[in-house]
Amino acid sequence: MDRTTDTTALPLIPRAALFGNPRRAGAQISPDGGTIAFLAPRNGVMNLFVAPRGRIDAARPLTDERRRGIPGYAWAHDGRHLLVVKDNDGDENFHLHAVDRETGAMRDLTPHGPIQASIVKLSPRHPGEAVVSHNARDPQWPDLYRIEIATGRSTMIAENPGLAGFDVDEDFALRLAARLEGDGSQTVLRPDGAGGWAPFMRFAPEDAMTSGVLGLFTADGRATLMLSSAGRDTAALFRLDLETGEATMLAEDARADIGEIIVRLHENTPLAYGVNYERNRYVALDPAIQPDLDALDAAGIGDWGIQSRSEDDRFWIVGAASDTAPGVAWLYDRKTRALEKLYDTRPDLADAPLAPMRPVVIAARDGLSLVSYLTLPADGGSAPRPLVLLVHGGPWARDSFGFNPYHQWLANRGYAVLSVNFRASTGFGKAFLNAGDREWGRAMDDDLLDAVDWAIGQGIADPSRIAIMGGSYGGYATLAAMTRNPERYACGVDIVGPSNLETLLATIPPYWEAGRSIFTRALGDPATPEGAALLRERSPVHQAARLARPLLISQGANDPRVKQAESDQMVAALKAKGIAVTYVLFPDEGHGFARPENSIAFNAITEHFLAAHLGGRAEALAAEEIGRSTAQLLEGAEILP
Repeated sequence: MDRTTDTTALPLIPRAALFGNPRRAGAQISPDGGTIAFLAPRNGVMNLFVAPRGRIDAARPLTDERRRGIPGYAWAHDGRHLLVVKDNDGDENFHLHAVDRETGAMRDLTPHGPIQASIVKLSPRHPGEAVVSHNARDPQWPDLYRIEIATGRSTMIAENPGLAGFDVDEDFALRLAARLEGDGSQTVLRPDGAGGWAPFMRFAPEDAMTSGVLGLFTADGRATLMLSSAGRDTAALFRLDLETGEATMLAEDARADIGEIIVRLHENTPLAYGVNYERNRYVALDPAIQPDLDALDAAGIGDWGIQSRSEDDRFWIVGAASDTAPGVAWLYDRKTRALEKLYDTRPDLADAPLAPMRPVVIAARDGLSLVSYLTLPADGGSAPRPLVLLVHGGPWARDSFGFNPYHQWLANRGYAVLSVNFRASTGFGKAFLNAGDREWGRAMDDDLLDAVDWAIGQGIADPSRIAIMGGSYGGYATLAAMTRNPERYACGVDIVGPSNLETLLATIPPYWEAGRSIFTRALGDPATPEGAALLRERSPVHQAARLARPLLISQGANDPRVKQAESDQMVAALKAKGIAVTYVLFPDEGHGFARPENSIAFNAITEHFLAAHLGGRAEALAAEEIGRSTAQLLEGAEILP
């Protein structure tokens, strides 16, 4: 049988155009509305730039990172500093740095060795300060600090006695905290007035992952916003009275959890909310924002979201994209309702043959509805295709509609691409989320099988040419699927996926200790005989002998979540059984690929691996694509053409 797919009329989209650095990204406006900051390549590495509003082409660089680049940033309310959190080669030891917008000088505000720091609160009431969480005192339990940005002077606000997180208000006053209990429930606490904590409210185990206080306190300090699924299925938005504990519902949706909340600046009263079932949409709660929602919806810019707002809320930075258009950053003036285009993130794709994405809802065998996304090659053909089942990570995450470089890349190479929100995915209510408990490698895998059967039944997929591919949990799903269903998939690609659930739980990062009960509830408790047996049963490494089809594994050597040992032991188990495997290690990466050179290199290897086993197209592999990366091909060198 001819295993090729006829997409020859379509030009190949270069891998570098999809997975290389964007031209510009991450725009944010300064508090005074006069300056735009963004990320862009400088000598091939993503750095921080600033430009006057209205003169984006007059941008100047602030930073000069030479290796890994700036992953993200935030404006301090003083307007003088930008705050950057970055690690070393993916080790997730994140330090907080302040960058002076005038001089570009960068200072470490958390110079405490290997720690994990994060910004908790920035407030216009204290423009020269930040509330920061970090675990320098105890790796497991991050404490709360108030840091003076200009000097780095740090003052502890609260020592962590075993809490999952703290909430402070705009005055940096400690208001609430959360603790995850051993049974999986969540207790919300408040200060007891004597230096300790007192219980305020509780979310049952079945509600703990779909509920919580949002830390948005009203100007008078009497209330906050909360999401809760207690007594219902989907998470609704509530106003929580902090004196009486009374919760007043503000918004709900029967099919999906309430998502993004747009609040009135400085007051934290809700203006609108987003809800995403098949696609995201915004709904106004306050008539004052309705003209803005209408103007942006009518502008023809695709699906949009607010990235940044000026202090007076006149100017918004709006990010917009569609399934066939990469991101565009716009400056929106609320006074005039005018949009000014700032930049295209990937202008090299302007004329590329991008393929539309289609939301589809697939019925699982037990009746659950699986919101999924299908992309077909743009050649107009109708014959069954080779299919790549692209499985998201988490699993407590979701796939969404929009521009997806992996969908575009694979569809351009001749594959149908299907992403499935299997049970345990977030956003679809607590019943759907909790249906994944103790179902790793079983009902969660059944959902993927049901989606594949749907694609075959619809005449979309050629049953003999189906691949499964994913990262993190998606990597686990790949290993589990290929050992549980050895004849279903023609090949698989595992990216930083755990192979042994026992060792995964034994080696989680110390700063995840607060959430250990979430893992044991979902996977199994290794402290009990039943839980330990379940973890072993669901670990693909113990089923390695069942693998019957080609497998490609990739791993970052510095991954603190899914350690290199997870991939090493799977490769060793396969080799012990005489089963061939291709294994690529990246010594300067963590949980995924941050450096575009490494992403391009691995995707080049993946592309040729898929072409060899599914029959799709492949862009010629240039020696420099591998040479510029740090890829170490430990097993399976014959995959390279």
